[in-house]
Amino acid sequence: MAKGSKKTSLKAALASQQSRLKKKQDAAHAAQHADRMKASAQAKTKGKAPMRPTIPFSATDNILLIGEGNFSYARAMALHPPQALEFLPASNITATAYDTEEECYAKYPEAREIVSELRSKGVEVLFRVDATKLEKCHALKGRTFDRIVWNFPHAGKGITDQDRNILSNQVLILGFLRSVAPFLATGPVPVVHKARKRKRDPDDDGSDDEAVENDDADHVDTSRKGRGTILITLRNVPPYTLWDLPKLAKSPPPPTSAGQPSNPKYTLLRSFVFHRQIWKGYEHRMTKGERAHGQGKTGEGGEDRTWEFCLQG
Repeated sequence: MAKGSKKTSLKAALASQQSRLKKKQDAAHAAQHADRMKASAQAKTKGKAPMRPTIPFSATDNILLIGEGNFSYARAMALHPPQALEFLPASNITATAYDTEEECYAKYPEAREIVSELRSKGVEVLFRVDATKLEKCHALKGRTFDRIVWNFPHAGKGITDQDRNILSNQVLILGFLRSVAPFLATGPVPVVHKARKRKRDPDDDGSDDEAVENDDADHVDTSRKGRGTILITLRNVPPYTLWDLPKLAKSPPPPTSAGQPSNPKYTLLRSFVFHRQIWKGYEHRMTKGERAHGQGKTGEGGEDRTWEFCLQG
């Protein structure tokens, strides 16, 4: 019995050793394949012009920024703009925050200096502006804008249940889309030029006839004034993708109560990658607890993406 037991034990040990060796070999082969693919991709892209980040503004736009947090995006736009906005007058920018001025500085100490800089340059800075009740802001009454921007909206309620969290943010977005409509400039629907396409390189993996984008995004013609647009930026990963932003804008649900007005319907003009690095000094800050002081995370992987809408009709 002892001898047979030893043979069984040896067989098990050998089998285990072979299994470990095979796993090592498989891992080594996978790493080699990944290195080859990376080198191939680098070789194919070498010499090609890099994609140009989309800047969805022109130097003549009147711009309203919603939910600015520490106002670093407004500062980037007014004080350190990308070349396309070099001649944008600071007075064309109105930057707003939901908090009171005191609350804002308590949450984001750096905001005090930023706001001082903005005001000295001529940027209009407003506090206590509720994105779902813009009509209650006296300073905005009777005004319209070419671009209304909300980067990374969030209800900030700290709800741990994902379904309830998604619902609270969908309600926030719907409230904003309903409230913002009267503040959009009127005019013809903006003309969208589709991004140029190129055939996929036959040496690439996948179908030879699959088209891929050559530019970062479709281009909106800003050479003539059209109707105002809304730009909403979110992290393009769950749970934010579960908010279903395009559907909320294009096909909003009916009102839940008799006294509630119905939501206007929007057309999605385009979506594109939001490149934080072109906005010098921009720091996305979150809304609650440690998250408000830059310690939170906005989702792992993916990308930041902006969706641009205009009113239908």
